[in-house]
Formats: sequence, structure tokens, C-alpha cells
Amino acid sequence: MSQSRANPSPKPEQTITLPTEPTRATTSRPRRVLACVLCQKRKVKCDRRFPCANCLRVGVQCVPAIAITTRQRRRRFPERELLERLKDYEELLRQNDIDFEPLHPSTSMYAAAPEHKSLSECGKGPFELSMSHPAQVQIFKLWQIYLENVDPLLKVTHTPTLQPRIIDAASNMANASPALEALIFSIYCISVLSISEDECCNHFKSSRSPLLERYQSACQTALGKCHAWRSGDVDGLTAIYLYLISVRNQTDPRSLSCLLAVAIRIAQRIGIHSESTYTSCTALEAEMRRRLWWSLVIFDHRICEMSDHKGTSLIPTWDCSTPSNVNDFELRPDTRQGHSPVAHERPTEALFSVVRSELADFVRHSAFHINFINPSLNTIARPKGGQHSTHPEGGELMDLERSMEEKYFASCDMDNPLHYMTVWTARGFLARSRLLEHYSSHSTSSVRPTDTQRSAALSYALSMLECDTKLRSSSLPKRFLWYTNSHFPALAYIHILIVLGKRPAEDHAEKAWNVMGGNYEALITQARQAAGSEQGGGIEIFFLSYSQAILQAWEAREVLRRQQHKQPESPPRIVSDVRYRMGKMASSSEKNRGEQPINVAVGISNAGDIAMTSTMPMGVDGDPATGGSQSLIGLGSAGCYPDIFGQEIMDFDMAEYWAETDWRWMNTEGW
Repeated sequence: MSQSRANPSPKPEQTITLPTEPTRATTSRPRRVLACVLCQKRKVKCDRRFPCANCLRVGVQCVPAIAITTRQRRRRFPERELLERLKDYEELLRQNDIDFEPLHPSTSMYAAAPEHKSLSECGKGPFELSMSHPAQVQIFKLWQIYLENVDPLLKVTHTPTLQPRIIDAASNMANASPALEALIFSIYCISVLSISEDECCNHFKSSRSPLLERYQSACQTALGKCHAWRSGDVDGLTAIYLYLISVRNQTDPRSLSCLLAVAIRIAQRIGIHSESTYTSCTALEAEMRRRLWWSLVIFDHRICEMSDHKGTSLIPTWDCSTPSNVNDFELRPDTRQGHSPVAHERPTEALFSVVRSELADFVRHSAFHINFINPSLNTIARPKGGQHSTHPEGGELMDLERSMEEKYFASCDMDNPLHYMTVWTARGFLARSRLLEHYSSHSTSSVRPTDTQRSAALSYALSMLECDTKLRSSSLPKRFLWYTNSHFPALAYIHILIVLGKRPAEDHAEKAWNVMGGNYEALITQARQAAGSEQGGGIEIFFLSYSQAILQAWEAREVLRRQQHKQPESPPRIVSDVRYRMGKMASSSEKNRGEQPINVAVGISNAGDIAMTSTMPMGVDGDPATGGSQSLIGLGSAGCYPDIFGQEIMDFDMAEYWAETDWRWMNTEGW
């Protein structure tokens, strides 16, 4: 009421003239008269006369609502300000790669579609990702495992520059770049992959499988955060490579081959496959990119051997040079191209990476490889001996082997685990290449190979097994078994078993059984150490893949001895164990009648051909009755070149084999 005393009410006859709008507005339509301010505030009906009846009754000044347009603008302005603030906050979230649901989703044509989310945006969320990092002491332990077990073989990371970044990131992962975080998670994955179950329990108080699964899931999220599948970041591409190696044992090679194709395409977009893109790089950047490209191509070739051999990237259509034989500490970030360290003639830290790259470089230009992949590429290949070389069969490989022995192996210390691993892996690879060259020469020829050529081919297969036995039976390369397991000499087993089944009187038959027995003993020992018994560790896959062929080859030997009127001999352990396992499987099948077999094994038909026979009973829920790992190992390496034996030998349907293979078997330690 004090307000009414201070502002006496106007006289009834007093009127207030309303301000008018511009002439154009008033002529277009009559102005709408709104209720006065007090009536609007009290939410009562106003007679829209000024002063109105309500204001006269209470004795207050009647204020018309003349500023309605201005008031509306003022009311909308805070909303606009709020939207601008939200826009700024969203931009900050994007800059820090934090997932959120935008107020107005992007309509860009490049926005990730839901169906692509598994590659580009996979994962559970930023909060779960941050919780997936182990304690700081475990981060450094995983890094140390990586430096001991993985880095000496792959050399796709530069320890002198990466280690300080990891130390800084470990103190506060929130400050690590998304690409670095993805790389760190991929290092976790491959580090866990490279250790045994006992080592994992001792170091991390956890079983290996759940720990590996945890880090793989987090790595998927991290790869999505850093947009590794869409960007051109080398750290992101390295993370993809290490991650794909870690999931190899759980993934159908056909699926893994597709993912590797994406990684190869990313590498090509970056340009690391072409020397012309290295002109603007430092010596360190150039060397690391070469190492990464060769590692990707070699891994892709191995997976293509088990899926579609014609899709391999190991072809002569790119010109990336092989890595240099230099130590990591010699590569400095400030060294420009043209001032790179001189390659050594003695072994260095990069020995394994250099040797396997040079071997792969030889193969990609070799006719025996290109004829299986795409014969039209022979026109651009640059074989070491030239297009019109006069070398006899195997001559170029002999020259390569001699060069490797003189250049690298002669200076190796066989008490050094890396040198030991390099020498026997390379020798096994060379023996395999010579066997493939033999197939290339005779698979399509109408002239049958001579006895000398057959004996030479058998010796190559035996050399492959002997090299594999050296790697599995020695304690020196024990920490590199994860790599050895991914290169099981299946091609050698298939060739030897074919020969022993068709020609049990072969000159090297006795040696062949001894070599196979030695390799089998090494596999059994490794399986026992990995799984605590011979039942696990993937050894079941050996029986599933080769049981029929082993028994048929031994039966052929027994028939030969009876024909020669010789006393029966005691079967080697490899045969007795197969018979025992087959008996157990047969009794298990009788107890579970009506169940369907799931897997297939290599057998030798009456004509001496390779055939597929079912051996593995299924459980009632569709799972295999016994576990194992990587069942494709039985035929993977032979399947790399389906026509290597000639049409008359390959007597099975690979498509049916792939369809019946249960890839969950690949999730154990042994292979």
C-alpha cells in the first residue's frame, strides 16, 4: 500500500496513449492489445483498458504491456547463450576424445554409420576404458615383458623414444593421447599373449584368458577413440597390428584376413609402402615405417596362407626397402634422411626383423611364389638372378642361403636367444621355400619327378621339422614360442606322411619316422609345460589333424616288413599315442550315439591321395567334446597353395573344411 500512497492512482478520465508501430505495420493489420503488466503478473483477466478496472480497484498505476517484443527477445537470449555454451562444451569433449551424445547429432555424410561401429567406434565407453589400465607397477611389468618377448622379433616400436612416453602416461593416463593409449593397450595384449599360464598367474595373479580378453576389449575401445581405422596415425596403425596379432588364435583366418586388408589399406594411404613418401621423414621415422610395413605384409601373408592365398600382399607391386641392420639407439629423432646410420654387417638388435624381411623380399619376386599367387605378376618381378637367369632348379635359393649364412649367421652367437631364434627360423623358412619351389616345378608338369628330386623334396620337409624341433626343444628361445607356434610346419607333415604312405620303402623312411618322432616329443613336452598335462595345450589338434595319415603311413610300413619277412617292430610313440587317442575317441562316440562329427583329419586314400575324414565327436550343445587350439594348423600351411601337390593329390573340399572348423579351438596355448 505504500506504493499506492507514493503513486496516487490516476483520474478515471485520464488516458494513456499507446506508442504506435511504424506505418507499414499498422496498415497491414490491427495491433493486438495485451493485458497490463499487473494483470499478467497476478494472472487475472484484464479488460485491456488503461487504466484497467483491476488497477483502479486496488489503487495502483496501470502499466500497459508495451515492451512485449523487447521482453521476448530478452527471454530468448539466455537460451541462445546456453546453446552457445553447450556447443563450446561439446567441442571440448571432442578435442579430448570423450564420448557423448550431442544435442544436435551431426548430419555430415562422413558420420560413422551404426553398421561400421564395430571397426571405428567399438568399445564400452570412456569410464570403463580408464578403469581397464592395470596398476602402475603392472604397466611397467607388461612393458618389460614386451621388450623381452615381442620387441626383439617385431621391432615395430622404437624403445628409446617410446619408453619415456609410456612412463609419462603411466603417471596420468588422462594426459596420454588417444593413439598412444591404444598403442599401450595393444602392448598389454601381445605381452599377455607371449607368456604362459603360470607366468601370468605369478606376475598378475590372474588367469591368462580373462586377462587377455580384458585388455583386448579395452584395446578395441581405445582404437575406436583414436579413430585408428580412419586416421593416418602411425601409432594407431601399430596398435592395430599388435592387436590383430593378439587375437589371431581366437579368430577365423578369413575374418582376420579382412581386418588385415583394412590395416594394409591404411598403411598404403599413409604411404609407408612407397619409398617416394619417405623424402620428408627423418631417418627414425623412415626406418620405423619400413619395419611396420614389412611386419604387416609378412603377417598378412601368413594369414592368407590359411584363408585365401591369392589375397596376399607379399607381391612385387610396391617398392618399400627392407629394414636396415641397425640398433635402436643409433636411430635419433633429429637425424634427417641422407644421414641415416650405416647398416652393420654383424648382428644387431634388429637381426630377426631384417632377416625375415630380406627372405620375404626374395620370395615376393620369386617365380615359385608368384606362379601360385598371380602368374601375370612375373612381368614386373625382379628375381635376384634376373628375369633370364641360368640358375638350375633351386640355384637362386642356394645363393640366398649361402648369402644369409655368410652375412648374418656366421657371426651369430648360438647362446644368444635372439640369434638362435633367427638362425633356425630362417633355415626352416628356406627349407620350406625350396619345397614350394619343387612343387612349383612339378605340380603342372606332365613329367614325373625323378627319384633324386623326390628324395630332395623329402629332405626339405625333414629340414623343416628339424628346425621346428630345434626351436621347441631348446630353452633359449622359450620366450619366443608365441611366434614359433604361429608357424607350425604343417606342410612338412603332410608331405612326409604322403611319401611314407605311398612309398614306405623310401631311402629316408627311417630318418623320416625319427624326425617326426623327435618333433612330436617336443610338441608333447611343450604342451605339458603349457597346460600341465598332455591333454591340453593344443596337442589334441595334432591328433585331430594327422591321426589317420599317421596310422595309414605306419600300416604301410608294417605291410612292407611283412612282405620282406621281417619281424614286426615296436611302433614309435607318435603312433602308439595316436592309436590310444583314436581308441578313446571311438569309445566316446559309442557312448554318445547320434552325435555328429565336427572336425576333419588328414588321411591318405588307397590311391595315395590326401583325403578328409571326420574324427571329432560333438557334444550335445554343439561344442567339441575336447578342447584344443587352432585346428586350422592341420591344413593351414598346405592350404596356402591348394594346387601345390597337383590335382590328383588334393582330394578334399577346402570350403567344406572351413565351414566345419570350430575356431573356438584356437583359444588355447599350445599352438
